[in-house]
Amino acid sequence: MFIRLITLGCVAAALLVLPMRATAQTLTTARDCTLALVLAIDVSGSVDADEYVLQMNGLADAFRTHDIAAAINADGAKGIYVTVVQWSGDTRHAQIVPWRWLTDFPSIVSFADEIEAQERAFRIYATGIGEALAFSRRLFSGHPASCRRRVIDVSGDGPSNEGRDPAAIRSALVADGITINGLAILDSEPDLKAYYEANVIGGAAAFVMTANTFKDYPDAIRRKLIREILPTITMR
Repeated sequence: MFIRLITLGCVAAALLVLPMRATAQTLTTARDCTLALVLAIDVSGSVDADEYVLQMNGLADAFRTHDIAAAINADGAKGIYVTVVQWSGDTRHAQIVPWRWLTDFPSIVSFADEIEAQERAFRIYATGIGEALAFSRRLFSGHPASCRRRVIDVSGDGPSNEGRDPAAIRSALVADGITINGLAILDSEPDLKAYYEANVIGGAAAFVMTANTFKDYPDAIRRKLIREILPTITMR
């Protein structure tokens, strides 16, 4: 009798688990989306405190614009997944905002508020673009849904000077179907756009946009996000 009770209990537990698994699978299927986007922000030693604020507040403010909400919901799209990374040297990477499912203006504004509230993860380290790309790639294995496009949006103000060659990492990402886009801040590196084109960006419809200074970053990242969310739009 005792053995039978245990068996019946196990069966009942299994029956409870099965609907939960089915529900989780249903939610994942329902949330299939057009885009999973990693926003990778340079916080290496070349970025001072004011420049850091310009980047983070500029990114947050971009998401608060109705342009972004309209792009996310264009053509009946169900939404997009977005996460934010801060990166610096070859071992300095942090996912500062987890994957978020953005579907409407309240969810987008909540995401913007999270970005603006984050403290700086690193301050005095080198620039390891290749390692930042590798770290960002790993985040796709943990995002909650299957999206038609996977994109890494990497912004920075200088070439890689530590860690693995970004061109070599790029090849592996592109082979995996990931697109890498760049936002090159030209203030101290006037030729950075050409460097990003040669060594960083890759994949379907990959592109580089530029900001002449950090003060130009907020407008540049807004235009870049719209182009990434709606890749048929070309914004210089």
